[in-house]
Amino acid sequence: MNELTGGAEPLVEEYRGGYLENIHYGHVCGVDDTGSIAYRSGDPEWITFMRSAAKPIQAIPFFLEGFDKKFGFTDEEQAIMMASHRALPYHVEALEGMLSKLGLDEEALVCKPTYPLDANARDTLVAEKKPQRRIYHNCSGKHLGVLSYCIGMGHSLEDYYSADHPAQKRIAAIAAELSECPIEDIRIGTDGCGFPVFGMPLRNMALAFLKLACPDLIEDGALREAVKKVTRLMNAYPTLISADYLICPNLLMDDNIVAKGGAKGIYCFALKKERLAFALKVVDGSEDEWPIAVASILEQIGYANQDTIARMYKIGSPDIRNDNGLIIGENRSVFTLRRGKEA
Repeated sequence: MNELTGGAEPLVEEYRGGYLENIHYGHVCGVDDTGSIAYRSGDPEWITFMRSAAKPIQAIPFFLEGFDKKFGFTDEEQAIMMASHRALPYHVEALEGMLSKLGLDEEALVCKPTYPLDANARDTLVAEKKPQRRIYHNCSGKHLGVLSYCIGMGHSLEDYYSADHPAQKRIAAIAAELSECPIEDIRIGTDGCGFPVFGMPLRNMALAFLKLACPDLIEDGALREAVKKVTRLMNAYPTLISADYLICPNLLMDDNIVAKGGAKGIYCFALKKERLAFALKVVDGSEDEWPIAVASILEQIGYANQDTIARMYKIGSPDIRNDNGLIIGENRSVFTLRRGKEA
């Protein structure tokens, strides 16, 4: 094992002028519907935080209680609960709709005021001298979803972000159930938005996404139906999850895929028909390598939908271009998936 990379293997290499400039190491774990490791590169037991890849799980309690019928939210307003949005106009419309129906002020959100992550949306607001807002934070949909759950359950709103709050405890219990990682083994950190984040092996993250894609694997009927609602919304409204130039919508527009990424290089996705799920981690925390790495995984397992693979290469082109648009290098996927039991 390389002490510097913790058993990680090269995933993507960057070449400039024909010379190797950067190597992005990482881990990939793929599981099948028996719960076994079907594919691997690096260490499938590598422990890291799910970050925003956990957002579909964090939304489940709202749907589990049937609150999708309580507040009169539109489908778009419900979909943004699972989002890492860019505060584009249609994102803001959904968020403001939720606030209005809940009767909440933005001050109820613990996430701090900011400008949108989308550059054009940010520049427009700055040019118009408009202030930062809490709902522009890319996690605000998740926060409003959990606040909605708290209102429905009669829980306190003041500390809804605390790991000891009943809402967060229920989310953690669901994460443990879906991932098959004992709750006492889940490592709890704090995300940038203020929420608890879950640390667990990649294998367990993949298992959780397998159940999101294949809810028949979930024994509890109510949980199974809640998961179906979450994933239906993600596939039906992919651009609510982020923006059309990013990886999540370009995977989610394929109805066969459930996918969500998180900060610092973690990405999870699952295939419904193939009954496979993958969790990958770029150990340097970069997200730029996701599309080409996901495309490589899909190609290596013989995924049939070539349009989905093509979209990955469109948003994560192998070509490296300079500021003038000239091709001056390339990104190469260099990992080979091994079958689960192969050394």
